[in-house]
Amino acid sequence: MSLSRRLFIRNGVATVTLGVTAPSFLSAVAEAQGLGSRRLVVVYLGGGNDALNTLVSYQDPSYYSRRPTIAVPAGQVLQVGTDAAGRALGLHPRLDGLRSVFNEGRLALVQRTGYTNSSRSHFEATDVYGTANPQSSTGSGWLGRYLDTLPRPVDALTAWNTTDETPRALVSGVTGVPAIPNASAFTYGSPNRGAAALQERAAAQAMAANPAPGRSHLAFVNGANRGAIETLDRVAQAATYTPTVVYPNNGFGSALRTVAGAIVSGLGTRVFWVQTGGYDTHSDQGAAGGGYGNLMGTLDDGLSAFYADVRNQRLANDVTVIVFSEFGRRISENGSAGTDHGAAGLMMVLGGMVRGGLYGTAASLAPGHPTLENNSGDVRHETDFRSVYARVLDQWLGVNSVPILNGDFRGGAPAVF
Repeated sequence: MSLSRRLFIRNGVATVTLGVTAPSFLSAVAEAQGLGSRRLVVVYLGGGNDALNTLVSYQDPSYYSRRPTIAVPAGQVLQVGTDAAGRALGLHPRLDGLRSVFNEGRLALVQRTGYTNSSRSHFEATDVYGTANPQSSTGSGWLGRYLDTLPRPVDALTAWNTTDETPRALVSGVTGVPAIPNASAFTYGSPNRGAAALQERAAAQAMAANPAPGRSHLAFVNGANRGAIETLDRVAQAATYTPTVVYPNNGFGSALRTVAGAIVSGLGTRVFWVQTGGYDTHSDQGAAGGGYGNLMGTLDDGLSAFYADVRNQRLANDVTVIVFSEFGRRISENGSAGTDHGAAGLMMVLGGMVRGGLYGTAASLAPGHPTLENNSGDVRHETDFRSVYARVLDQWLGVNSVPILNGDFRGGAPAVF
């Protein structure tokens, strides 16, 4: 049946398909491999993160000469070792929690990720990373195509978007993804309150329970309504979760706390999308402190709390987090003590089953070096971002990445699992 239905719920929209009340499941092969409990959390840094100030090549003199006011002082970086090219690297000083995860061997830092002729447009570049296709930034997303490979029927909470709008990466052909930015506010949309609202919901649930024999269209609508109502109760489990750690009191921390609650509650969600913005740092970027330091602090506080929480719940081995942005930023600071849109960036992968370490090589920032492009203004990409996706799809989610990514990117994939 090709019909679909949108059920509008207070402060959220659930796109529900036929049979949403059935539990989600993977193929018998995937279950046999122990993949059924694995969860992927995607953290998107909106605006174009300055990778050079996230992972600092602090012994490169050109880093300091080209960034006289915004470079992170060498004495303040959190050293993480040297890469395959022998370049000494360190994390931004506000990433102390992530450095601890790195030291545990559970954080992979994949340098110089991107693609040829990187777009400098926020909208186009975001969609390129969403579709996993630099030649076409329209159409379905790579995660949406993954969801479409799952056996039907797909549970209504197989994927969970914590933002108001569905990102390109989750756009699919046949799988609906609910947008639930606030689990505690995701309630039955009744104009009434108290007992009247409860009665209205009970009446709607009773009507939805009608199997409508011989009336396939009505049966579909009733099944969709029943699934959405039952989804409300499952989402409520995540909203009432009591974490083992204190999460930061901001939107990013709240979203990650809800994700942790959904995982611990066993709701069956396979893919979560979490987004945090402010990375378009054209001015007043700062070095160790300032605006960029605050961004790094927000990122570190949220991710560190989340990882500690799932680890305390003995679920770290079931969770992988990937972190990326739509592009990096230019090497030289601009006249406003900021950085403009650049090319290659940094991807992070963390989790209990991740093989942590430094992947790829840092660029030499001296003008004229072959690791640079655009008249030495930008970092040239070394690792195709789709190879990281391929590794996640093949080795973590247990599906063939080639048809999903419309190409074979496994050869250059960093061995993060």
